[in-house]
Amino acid sequence: MTRWKLTLEYDGAGFAGWQKQANALSVQEVLEEALGRLNGGEAVFVQGAGRTDAGVHADGQVAHADLGRALSPERLREALNALVRPHPVTVLLAESVPETFHARFDARQRFYRYRILNRAAPPVLEAHRVGHVRRPLDEGRMNQASAILLGRHDFSTFRAQGCQASGPVRTLDRLEWVRDGEILTGFVEARSFLYHQVRIMVGTVALVGLGLWSLDDLAQAFKACDRTRGGPTAPAQGLYLRGVRYDAVDAVPENQ
Repeated sequence: MTRWKLTLEYDGAGFAGWQKQANALSVQEVLEEALGRLNGGEAVFVQGAGRTDAGVHADGQVAHADLGRALSPERLREALNALVRPHPVTVLLAESVPETFHARFDARQRFYRYRILNRAAPPVLEAHRVGHVRRPLDEGRMNQASAILLGRHDFSTFRAQGCQASGPVRTLDRLEWVRDGEILTGFVEARSFLYHQVRIMVGTVALVGLGLWSLDDLAQAFKACDRTRGGPTAPAQGLYLRGVRYDAVDAVPENQ
């Protein structure tokens, strides 16, 4: 039996999210079915580093799975990419790892990005790959607002109902906005996040960028530790899981 670390890319638009669902297609289900076929029909469980929601994409999701069949990393990658078709999932890298490796619990840092199309006209070519804000956003003000959230805090204001985490305290290492023409990208880094935390932070910081909230409004909402004081949840389609770091030698994803 070999434990494999799989680095994955997928378009989340057609999925109910990462996690297997009873009545809807998930990324986990697609991978488990493909691996089961490679494993002689025996069921294979796939553990992901992050449970991305419906509509959320990934260009650096990491998962692990145990496979009884002996394959080279290249052969496993190519076989899986053939078997998951026509679903929009691809294995970028397959690596054999110690049987103690755990894609979720061993993760030391998770990297997300949120892409906003900031123009009056709605998206067409990227309709399911960006959030859309019609009015001009001030990225300078958004970076000032984001700086207030950095560090170790109670993030209850940005915690969605149904969150199963044992507590609301998290350490936010980065929330930074970079504009490239009409696209405004937020880069977000932390070891772990609360349910919908990234999307709620984005929706709240955007209120500052639109001039609807002041920096003090955001600071007071954050201090209240109350979800009803926070801003809206940004749409899922703008969010990407862009990488997971496990130790000091893992590469940090570039700002793209």
